[in-house]
Amino acid sequence: MTDPLYTHLDNGLTVILQRATHAPVASFWVTYRVGSRNERSGETGISHFVEHLLFKGTPQFSARALKRAIEREGGTWNGMTGMDATKYYATLPAERLDLALRIESDRMVNARFDAADVQSERTVIIAEREGHENSPGWRLGEEMRALAFRVHPYHHAIIGDKADLRTITRDQLYRHYQTYYAPNNAIVVASGDFAPDVLLARIADLFGVIPAAAPPPPVTRAEPPMAGERRVHLTGPDPTAFVHMAYRTPSVSDPDYYSLTMLDAILDGASAQHRSSRLYQALVETELATAVSSSYGASLDPYLFSFSATVRDGESPADIEAALQREIERVAGEPVAEREMAKALKQVQAQIAYVTETVGGQASRLGTAEILGDYRMLDNLLARLQAVTAADIQRVAATYLVPTQRVIGWYTPQAAAWERSRP
Repeated sequence: MTDPLYTHLDNGLTVILQRATHAPVASFWVTYRVGSRNERSGETGISHFVEHLLFKGTPQFSARALKRAIEREGGTWNGMTGMDATKYYATLPAERLDLALRIESDRMVNARFDAADVQSERTVIIAEREGHENSPGWRLGEEMRALAFRVHPYHHAIIGDKADLRTITRDQLYRHYQTYYAPNNAIVVASGDFAPDVLLARIADLFGVIPAAAPPPPVTRAEPPMAGERRVHLTGPDPTAFVHMAYRTPSVSDPDYYSLTMLDAILDGASAQHRSSRLYQALVETELATAVSSSYGASLDPYLFSFSATVRDGESPADIEAALQREIERVAGEPVAEREMAKALKQVQAQIAYVTETVGGQASRLGTAEILGDYRMLDNLLARLQAVTAADIQRVAATYLVPTQRVIGWYTPQAAAWERSRP
């Protein structure tokens, strides 16, 4: 692959074009700088709601016409909403990529937001949320996030609170769309078999005529420091118990992001259920848990380093919590061996290679990096991870994975035998 072509149109649209000629396909992504982070109380879930409505068509492309047009060309398309961004993509045969450009430039400004579509999608999204609520692990995660963030909008689930989903109006949705869906708040990324100069000219033709909007309001509600541990305990009919632990950690812009990423790899092997990882060996191999993982990802604002464990039948959440704490104390107190560091780095490299083996993965990753600061951070990502030392791992574990900065959650079946015996 060649280096990406990176530029801005006069209306503020960021364009990143990555040529990759190993297959005659191309993927086109539009990423907007809006997610659940940009929502306020009373409008939680509105970014995800707007995403749904953008698939309902425009005066030029009806919803049915959109779907048929993509499928007729043998393509795939979808959208996704996160905490920090909302993305739309289409992957097509390279010679048909213009269809994606026409669709995305049109719905950047001409989405319809019909009242009937708002009501039908409201029902769909509430049903989606209720499906999540059937999972005790999801409910526990929602409660813990709300405890971890009392001020910053990371406190609510991306899908939103049901009370808001029931009451958000068509006008609120359309206002959100007009505020955030503008070229100066968007990043266009394409990866695949095309001539970048030719594609850039076509993007300028279709997107360059869209006027810039006023800058969207900044997110200013910084989360205050935690003064101590916070806990939540849920019960319900589901027979499986869960333990979650989450610690306040820095955003992607902090230099410790790289050390924390490597810490995650040391504990969890850079992929779920890696059998040689520390957590798997300490909790699954010992038959305390049936599954365990850690998670730390890139975010615009400080977020969480999380642990999740599924309690084996007959074991107690207290024993799971104690085992997790022992592994945290171990990694904070003992230097990681050079061999283990090398293994973790290889696992991270393999995960990056897996994510970027398709043109869609390459485009998504470039857009995400630009949202988080600068797409060029990918150029030195591996070098920054390779520079992390065993001492760095100890330091960040001892700095951030401390009781005063954590939220602990238990979900237990109703009237579990060990629970009935507690005083």
